[in-house]
Amino acid sequence: MKKVSWGILSTAKIGVGKVIPAMQKGKYSQIKAIASRSMEKAEKAAQRLGIPKAYGSYEQLLEDPEIEAVYNPLPNHLHLEWTIKALKAGKHVLCEKPIGLNFKEADHLRKEMRKFPDLKVMEAFMYRFHPQWPAVKKLINEGTIGELKNIHSIFSYYNDNPEDIRNQPEIGGGGLLDIGCYCISLSRYLFDSEPIRVCGTIERDPKMKTDRLTSAVLKFEKGTSTFTCSTQLIDRRHVEVFGTRGKIEMTTPFVPSAESRAKIIHQTGSRTKEILFDPCDQYTIQGDQFSLAVLNDTDVPTPIEDAVANMKVIDKIMESHKKGIWVKI
Repeated sequence: MKKVSWGILSTAKIGVGKVIPAMQKGKYSQIKAIASRSMEKAEKAAQRLGIPKAYGSYEQLLEDPEIEAVYNPLPNHLHLEWTIKALKAGKHVLCEKPIGLNFKEADHLRKEMRKFPDLKVMEAFMYRFHPQWPAVKKLINEGTIGELKNIHSIFSYYNDNPEDIRNQPEIGGGGLLDIGCYCISLSRYLFDSEPIRVCGTIERDPKMKTDRLTSAVLKFEKGTSTFTCSTQLIDRRHVEVFGTRGKIEMTTPFVPSAESRAKIIHQTGSRTKEILFDPCDQYTIQGDQFSLAVLNDTDVPTPIEDAVANMKVIDKIMESHKKGIWVKI
């Protein structure tokens, strides 16, 4: 069975802790190399994860002719730079979300990609690869909850460590880019359209200056989506989808355990049904789906246009807060 040979840019926690072990279980992905700015860190990660090659620089990994695709989990401010460098080195790229720091960066990447028509790039929104999400969308499209009118989501955790990269605004830290992007993405996915206008309010940490509490309303042609994301609230991850005749509740919408069964609660009128999904690792599925697109030379599951559109909404929410008004998309 043909597999894509992958290289990993950096020993970032998300990569070594979740994505790499999951991709190593895939049918179409094989991790061949990992790079760090520290050779010692690269070697330790390679040894621990059973990766054949370790490099002391990202450039060295990109020069390896055996590597066909790279996973880019670098800090947010390096996503654009190293994704483009990987493309120039002839590599396909799965880039961790967000694809850039803002709409301008995302749109620049879209334009740069035109120079490399044979290479694939995808933003790594792993949640969409869990079977519960297409199942929810199917329930909506089949009209089981009537007409979709509102989505409410919350994604929060507590982290006030100034040394954590998620709390450093100069490199892309803050709640909107880290977790609010999920709430925006899922809203666009389920409504299957783009919001017309948005209204947002942001509270920033007085010392770190990151957005620590954001709430927003996204107005779509057929309804609304409301969400709250926070880096300094009690841990909470929940999605509710409301229709004219029913609703769907997602109890583990973003990071369900790969060892246990995810559950959604489907209510129509007075009838309530629990739908369970077999345990699976969405990171494994994401890696395999991207690898299949490479092997078969087909479109990636989530095109770059989706990433660009998501970044535009993030920018508009920030603009709305700054101006104190609704902002058109």
